[in-house]
Amino acid sequence: MSKIEQNIAPVFQRRNDLDWLRLIAILILLFYHTGMWFNTWGWHVKNNETSTSFNYWMVWLHFWRMPLLLFISGAGTYMALGKRTPAQFAGERFKRLFIPLLFGMFVVVPPQIYYERINQFHGYWDFYKSVLDFVPYPRGNFSWHHLWFVLYLLIFSLVALPFLVFLRSERSTIFKQWIKKMLSRPVGILLVPSIFIFLTQLALRPYFPEETHDLKDLGYMVYYFCFFLWGMVCYSVPSLWDGIGNSRKQLLISTLILLVPFYALYFHFRGIVHFPWTEDTVETAFDVVGIVLSWFTVVTVIAYGQHYFNKPHPWLKYSNEGLYPFYILHQTVIIAIGYYVCQWDWSIAAKYWTISMLTLVSCVGFYLIIIRTNPLMRFFFGVKIKK
Repeated sequence: MSKIEQNIAPVFQRRNDLDWLRLIAILILLFYHTGMWFNTWGWHVKNNETSTSFNYWMVWLHFWRMPLLLFISGAGTYMALGKRTPAQFAGERFKRLFIPLLFGMFVVVPPQIYYERINQFHGYWDFYKSVLDFVPYPRGNFSWHHLWFVLYLLIFSLVALPFLVFLRSERSTIFKQWIKKMLSRPVGILLVPSIFIFLTQLALRPYFPEETHDLKDLGYMVYYFCFFLWGMVCYSVPSLWDGIGNSRKQLLISTLILLVPFYALYFHFRGIVHFPWTEDTVETAFDVVGIVLSWFTVVTVIAYGQHYFNKPHPWLKYSNEGLYPFYILHQTVIIAIGYYVCQWDWSIAAKYWTISMLTLVSCVGFYLIIIRTNPLMRFFFGVKIKK
């Protein structure tokens, strides 16, 4: 094997840094969705008192929290094909994604809608009959809510399967050499993917402007698909992957610099900074900077994860197994607990941390006691059944 071929050979070992980053990303989602109770944005349920202070840290997270998970999922999907045939891979994706999605839509998600519309019903079972009318949310009470991520992963995995097979074959050697050449320097890894993502949105968002996480929302679906694909591509070239980690300082500096116009444009909407442009122009500029910043942040987090988190830990594989059920459960538990906590005469900070910690304990406890030990529940939550 030539030196070039060695640099682009497939990698099969599991990456501890991706496992750690997946854990961190899921915890970020917990605190982010708890914050939705208290910021000034629209959500399914809200506290009677809100605070703009939540907006300032959540607006940046909004642009990279899910792209990071999708990038990691893309890299994980590259590993998941492994020695499986394409048919075996598709069957495994179906069991681990479609079954939990279906189970979640009938069991996990309905309580979220119930607490949002609790005053319209005489009890949960009175509400649940309306779920079985199968009228889509928000007009009706049937929805996947936060499980759009599971649906998208299923679609992305199947759509990308031919490209995934290509990446893992010797036919991709020239393509990987080309990718390595384009992305080996910091300016390449920053600009080439971000411009690619931006061009997809430039072409699609005029026709699909709303973020609904619906199958009709092609613009945002392609946006997330780009991060999934780039995760596959970057992980398929080991020397490129290592180069990302080695460029971490340049990536961090670039991300911090881009945060300046990002927050300046955001503060324009808050009346803190004023630009001599129309509101539409400012909003367009903010969206463009946000799209580019999302990639800058994701690749920077990946780079620092390589450097600091590529270390094993005895309980890492056990916690990693429980992250998928945790994601499926977390938003429902946040809304269920938050509905009662937000009725108490407490400060926003006290409510926020109470909901966050109770949700963390509840989801971990439910996984350890109910899901981890029960083969049927493992099946419904997409966890491999132990032989």
